[in-house]
Amino acid sequence: MQEMIDKAIESYKKGDWDSAIDAFTSVLELQAGNAEVYNNLALCYANKGDFQKAEKNYLKAIELNPKIPQTYINLADIYYRQKDFEHGIGLLNTAIFELPEELILSHYLARFYMEDARLDMAIDELEQILERQPDNYDAYYDLGKVHFELGNYQLAIENFENVLEFKDNNEFIFYYLAEAYEANDEIDKAISNYLKSIAVNDKFNPAYKKVAILFMARGDYADAIEYFEEYLNLDIAEEEKANVKSLIERIKTNEE
Repeated sequence: MQEMIDKAIESYKKGDWDSAIDAFTSVLELQAGNAEVYNNLALCYANKGDFQKAEKNYLKAIELNPKIPQTYINLADIYYRQKDFEHGIGLLNTAIFELPEELILSHYLARFYMEDARLDMAIDELEQILERQPDNYDAYYDLGKVHFELGNYQLAIENFENVLEFKDNNEFIFYYLAEAYEANDEIDKAISNYLKSIAVNDKFNPAYKKVAILFMARGDYADAIEYFEEYLNLDIAEEEKANVKSLIERIKTNEE
């Protein structure tokens, strides 16, 4: 039996989904009640893009053993990819009932709520997670995104700042924090964080454009031109390059 399982796992690691499916199916002929094998079989079908058979096998795994968190996560991923938020939310609520200590399930549920525009419910889930895991920077990040979408810019800022206590070398965090400061009309702090985003990743082109626009709006034309010109050296569309070049020329004309 172990030899059959090893063969199935080896085929899975190689990405030979059909061979893995045959091998896992053979195992189930001898161990029909093995929930983990059903989960692995479902993974093979999911990787093949056969979501219907994947769902069927995940549900069978859950029926046999409702205490395996990864099975819920794997099935939720299928629902998420298909934008089937109703089934995903129902599944994850069941998972949390069965496994209340697995906070990752609550986090998945929060993300489903976010995608389904149930933002208040997402906030509730994320705040409950942070009560139990105050160092969960992913939850702070998602909470910042939700508050930004709701227009609660100060709360978005607070949550993005919390992320930086744990992860201070990510260009996206500085960028989103800068956007929140900009929306909150704190332009100097917005500029500072766009520049920090560039310092972390000097190829991160959205930050160059954003900071150049803020410099231009503030009347710092030399700085605006500098960052627009650096933006032009990055991987951007030709139409965008033409628009930026035209804008630079207008700035130079106004300066004269």
